[in-house]
Amino acid sequence: MSVQRSPVRSVSPSVEPSNEVPLNDGAAEFQDQTTKEGRGVIVLINAQPIILECLAQAIRTEMPQKVECVSSIDELMLAGRSARASLILLCQLGYSRTEAIRQVEHLSDHRLECPAVVLSDKEDPDFIVEVLGKSVRGYIPTSLSLCVAVQAMQLVQAGGVFVPASTLIAARRTPQETMGGSFGSGIFTARQAAVVEALRRGKANKIIAYELNMKESTVKVHVRNIMKKLRATNRTEVAYIANRLINGEELAS
Repeated sequence: MSVQRSPVRSVSPSVEPSNEVPLNDGAAEFQDQTTKEGRGVIVLINAQPIILECLAQAIRTEMPQKVECVSSIDELMLAGRSARASLILLCQLGYSRTEAIRQVEHLSDHRLECPAVVLSDKEDPDFIVEVLGKSVRGYIPTSLSLCVAVQAMQLVQAGGVFVPASTLIAARRTPQETMGGSFGSGIFTARQAAVVEALRRGKANKIIAYELNMKESTVKVHVRNIMKKLRATNRTEVAYIANRLINGEELAS
């Protein structure tokens, strides 16, 4: 007896229509740009175009946000970029102490809502403390790597404050406090102590005068008085004695 088999029909599963629309290149680019703007803009300030361009390119490779460049704080305010900025990076490369402080004060006068960070080639602890006391949330010396600098900026954007560890260490070893107790006991004035530190670093009188905002003739007077107090015969001997005092060595009376 033969049995007839009914043909088996193959049923393909029903596929529900998708509401997702694939992004073309233009839409993807727009979405990426929207994401960047949503995270805020990083604004770089410096009067030298080549420094701005190089720094901007470096930051763009490490951070997802949009980076804009202006030549001055006044340009920042006129262009209205401060309203959408999430971070302002004030690049003070080659600035004198007086110029740097004046620029930071000018930025602070505008009372911007976004945080500001200073990028500088100076590592003087007193200068850094003064800068941070003027509404600046971070200080990045050029001795740091790009990776560390980027992390410092991200920390400030998140509400933190960045100070390089080397600055804190140096602040604990200032001449006034650590040179064998000599500065603490009043042998040198604060200005003389600053000159001694500069001599210890091998700086010329002209550079010392520029950095400490005094006349070169005044520096020469300080050097003569320092040599007399340390019983040194030349600048090299002053630096040698200063280094011994920093290391806690006692000098023969």
